[in-house]
Amino acid sequence: MTGISGASTRLERHRRQFPALGNKAYFNYGGQGPLTSASLAAIQQAYDYIQQHGPFSGKVFAWIVEEANQTRQAIASELGVPPETIALTENVTVGCNIALWGIDWQKGDRILLTDCEHPGIVATVAEIGRRFGVEVSTCPIMATLDQGNPLSVIVQHLTPRTRLVVLSHILWNTGQVLPLADIVHACRHYATNTQPIRVLVDAAQSVGSLPLNLSELGADFYAFTGHKWWCGPEGLGGLYIRPDALESLTPTFIGWRGIVTDKIGNPTGWQPNAQRYEVATSAYPLYAGLRNAIATHLQWGTPKDRYEQICQVSQYLWQGLSQLNSVRCLLSSPPRAGLVSFVLTNGKSSSQLVQSLGEQGFLVRTLRDPDCLRACVHYFTTHEEIDQLVEAIDQLSGQSLG
Repeated sequence: MTGISGASTRLERHRRQFPALGNKAYFNYGGQGPLTSASLAAIQQAYDYIQQHGPFSGKVFAWIVEEANQTRQAIASELGVPPETIALTENVTVGCNIALWGIDWQKGDRILLTDCEHPGIVATVAEIGRRFGVEVSTCPIMATLDQGNPLSVIVQHLTPRTRLVVLSHILWNTGQVLPLADIVHACRHYATNTQPIRVLVDAAQSVGSLPLNLSELGADFYAFTGHKWWCGPEGLGGLYIRPDALESLTPTFIGWRGIVTDKIGNPTGWQPNAQRYEVATSAYPLYAGLRNAIATHLQWGTPKDRYEQICQVSQYLWQGLSQLNSVRCLLSSPPRAGLVSFVLTNGKSSSQLVQSLGEQGFLVRTLRDPDCLRACVHYFTTHEEIDQLVEAIDQLSGQSLG
């Protein structure tokens, strides 16, 4: 495979904003994206501001309210929704838990999830089943990776008692992009159901990667994080709640940010929007860090521009890996996302390969189900990095790795 000898001046300038890219070839965006220097500086400046004016003061409280409002607005603009539909959370898991525990479950209700969901979500669903007598079923989406129709598989597993479908927009283990709008439409129009089938989306791999308009996609709950494809700080994410699903979801964890009070401070009800699911004190300086990260991506291009570049770079990696005798990519055609999963066909140890690659400055990871390796590319990943990674895999996979 012939690589590109150098990156454009514009790309080089853009990449220099990410200190972590200066001494390694980074392929773990699906786990956590690197911060820009400007995001780090914005977080530090926010902490300085709080200390200068007193962490518990009227001025800082007003600043916190404005910071939260600006952050919801920045997120909402990227997702194509009104800011009042966004609850600020810590991560994807918290967002999913808000939705999963907020439904008024009845014995005999059913939850349908795919066989490609993250273990944290699988464990939460299992506990809900145990506590409330909810039946849990799993549909075989992994089998549709190269053939079959994920929409048909999901529809076949719906029942009159199904109340919630839990799925990922981009599957974290295989990189498959599910037809979310079609799935939501099918759940809305499931003929034999006497109550709505809500759809909860684990958006860990889609926010910051896919161009999104959640108002059009129609999912009821869309849980995301800022620290992966947005390359924001860890510890800050969000949950989108579709307006017509708001009243069906009761807050589980409750604090001062989510309630309204009377003149003497007694709670009288919930906030009228998604803020009712926010609880109490957070690491507020992270808000500036995430907004700065989003702004950095917008400097490069629109979400559509960035996604098209991700797909181009992802295809380049997939093609390079597909040419190796020791590698088989899980997808038989170029991925439509930045996650490229592959297996070693020569019996070598995947974990040892990851360790050896890391020692050479190439950061990838292993996955357990399916047993594979995963390399993630962003829109600013270079062909040169990919060429070097493919060459390193080719050389190391031929050595004794244990």
